[in-house]
Amino acid sequence: MAVKDGNLILAEALKHQGINYAFGIMGHPVIELSLIMQGVGIQYLGFRNEQAACYAAQAYGYLTKKPAVVLCVSGPGVLHTVGGMANAQVNCWPVIVLGGSCPEDHQGIGGFQEYPQVEACRVYCKYAARPPSAALIPLHVEKAVRLATYGRPGAAYLDLPATLLKSQVCENLIVKVLPCPPPPLIYPPPQLIYEAADLIFIAKKPLIIIGKGAAYARAENEITNFIRSTGLPFLPTPMGKGVISDYDENSVASSRTSALLNADIVVLLGARLNWMLHFGRAPRFQNHVKIIQIDICPEELHNSVSSTIAIQADLIPSVELLTESLKKRHYYMNKKDKWWMQLMTDGQKNKQRIQRMSADNSVPLNYYTVFKSIQQSIPKDCIICSEGANTMDIGRTMLLNSKPRHRLDAGTFGTMGVGLGFAIAAALYCKDVASKKKVICVEGDSAFGFSAMEIETMFRYKLAVVIIIFNNNGIYGGMDKETFKQIQTAGEPTKVISPQLLTPGTRYEKMMEMFGHRGHYCETVEQIEKAIKISLESCDAPSLINIMINPSADRKEQKFSWLTESKL
Repeated sequence: MAVKDGNLILAEALKHQGINYAFGIMGHPVIELSLIMQGVGIQYLGFRNEQAACYAAQAYGYLTKKPAVVLCVSGPGVLHTVGGMANAQVNCWPVIVLGGSCPEDHQGIGGFQEYPQVEACRVYCKYAARPPSAALIPLHVEKAVRLATYGRPGAAYLDLPATLLKSQVCENLIVKVLPCPPPPLIYPPPQLIYEAADLIFIAKKPLIIIGKGAAYARAENEITNFIRSTGLPFLPTPMGKGVISDYDENSVASSRTSALLNADIVVLLGARLNWMLHFGRAPRFQNHVKIIQIDICPEELHNSVSSTIAIQADLIPSVELLTESLKKRHYYMNKKDKWWMQLMTDGQKNKQRIQRMSADNSVPLNYYTVFKSIQQSIPKDCIICSEGANTMDIGRTMLLNSKPRHRLDAGTFGTMGVGLGFAIAAALYCKDVASKKKVICVEGDSAFGFSAMEIETMFRYKLAVVIIIFNNNGIYGGMDKETFKQIQTAGEPTKVISPQLLTPGTRYEKMMEMFGHRGHYCETVEQIEKAIKISLESCDAPSLINIMINPSADRKEQKFSWLTESKL
């Protein structure tokens, strides 16, 4: 009778469940596993840090709706993925983490890298388990895939002791499981759809908010048809951008403050009333705004504020039925409506302010001028990955997306360090489905430092990511070289250098020389445009553009800060 060890059983189970990619760092006790995974046809990418690997795997899961695997060693390796698992869980992206662990016969007596990994990971996942025997590995792999993708997506963790991976099992004793089928489609109760249509019909100032859940649900066609047939204004959340093109005339992103502040009915399509939408409360919203909420997760219904109509269902059937219901009422909001006129007037004022700021080409450059130059130079359908403080926030308004799932950023958890991992996943996705599509990774200088060595990963796997660094010499804001030197020599550096400061004028682009390539250092608009043009021509290696901006540059004044305290 043929026998298989745990490594082969696990690798074959992953492949059987449709896993195509694994990201991670190999080492004891998963060295053989990483090689066998490649042997069964799973593509493996070795990273420089497990956390970045976990960011890449979850981004790939978001882009494809199929989870990728993170492979890590025991103890510290697993713990390095915890930040990534937490980000996937809060962001609602599917990912499966495979953690090697201490041999079972060494546990409790000080084994190498011994740690209670299942318990440590459980709080950051939907499912965390250690298969009790190698024969049962396929069962737990299927369950990890199912729980990571069903309902609200998230993270799953499987613990793999060295003894489990090495154990031998007769082939006829290995549990056989079928591939996990796609998640079931949940249809909405018709009566709630009718009530929602009635509420929209009588609303004076309705607003549709499109969240990243709509992008993940692949509901772009249904939502576009809904907006087209109703004429309603819509506002995308950061990663909801592109579900309907940012260029669409019904987008009111430029009048976001006015739209949120004055709407009497808000329809949430795959969006949550968390901090990113100021919890749905005053002073950001009207005290008595009515909420129509459609969400796959029942626990999300009525969260923060009570929804007038709360529907647990998938977006595709819900939006289709809502569109048909409003069509039967012959509903359409004309651009001459008072609400539309108010939104367009307020939006035009904001556009004019930004146009004035982005027309200032004086050196050192400001954020808006740099973003204007980038927007004019990059392809319209590229995937944009972004992180940083002002860099990411201003970039959300200045860099437009025409297609869904084409913006990846720090997300709901506000995690820094995600950018390069996300960009690697996006580049792989482009190679698989659209080889000519470009990936632009826009980084603040501080955010770039979290995972800068993943540039080597990009070179190793021939991924043509264009990395653009906004270098203002600090976190939020920095300082010019001369002033910094004066402060640095004024006393003990740990006592006199302000916590937000980084070394001024750091030449990040010179990192490319380690790999025999040339980076780009830019101070002017002309240099930026030239650097982007050259970088876009690369098809098998990353590029890096280091743009010096004014250390004291800031965003336009906000009527409501991003973390406005809401009144109960």
